[in-house]
Amino acid sequence: VLYRIGNATVQEYPFPHIYVPDVFPADFYQELLRNLPPQGVLKTLGELGRIRGGDYPERGILPLTAQGLAALEAPQRDFWEKLRGWLLGKRFGDTMVGKFAPYLSQRFSDLRSLRFDHEALVVRDRTNYALGPHTDTPSKVLSFLFYLPADDSKAHLGTSIYVPAEPGFACNGGPHYEFDMFRRMRTMPYLPNALFAFMKTSTSFHGVEPIEEPDIRRDLLLYDLRVLQPQAQKPAPPAGTAIKFTM
Repeated sequence: VLYRIGNATVQEYPFPHIYVPDVFPADFYQELLRNLPPQGVLKTLGELGRIRGGDYPERGILPLTAQGLAALEAPQRDFWEKLRGWLLGKRFGDTMVGKFAPYLSQRFSDLRSLRFDHEALVVRDRTNYALGPHTDTPSKVLSFLFYLPADDSKAHLGTSIYVPAEPGFACNGGPHYEFDMFRRMRTMPYLPNALFAFMKTSTSFHGVEPIEEPDIRRDLLLYDLRVLQPQAQKPAPPAGTAIKFTM
């Protein structure tokens, strides 16, 4: 996985992003699909206390934490605990920051002085889910969306990237905007075993077009990296420099 991601070409417009097919070994991907959690253990953003005001009832989430995984039966729990240990291990985070370091240095002048936190979630979206264009919270640094469909019949349900209709429009993070304020540049195909990953910027507008088809199930594994000390401003280190994670 590190080889596949590490050698992927970064697309720079409209913000740094990569799309990686066949990111996991084929046999492991099938094992991953077999261990997707049942609907009953998934919680909404509101139930998890991760959002104020409205909710997204069509999105279910299983945080890959000790508390979240306790809801699973033993064999399934063991699988996700092992995957969590790898995904939230320091090596994965170091490699991903090194991958995007030339672009991160435009936002943070000294990666060595920063502290990062990261998390992993299993997410399931269903019919009527939609996510208006937005750039994510200001603390977000990198987002990785591992697509988990069983086949290629739902390629059109991938996450989309947008550019504002108004030239120069930017957002530091927070609001979700109306679709008609933007031009959709591309939908990253929701294909088996593919990864869409990107760097958060003030123009990293992305979202999910309304899912209107009946009986839709859109499974993903998400990895998010956040910064805890965004104020540091010093010369950036070269790509691959080790970084500090909270554990």
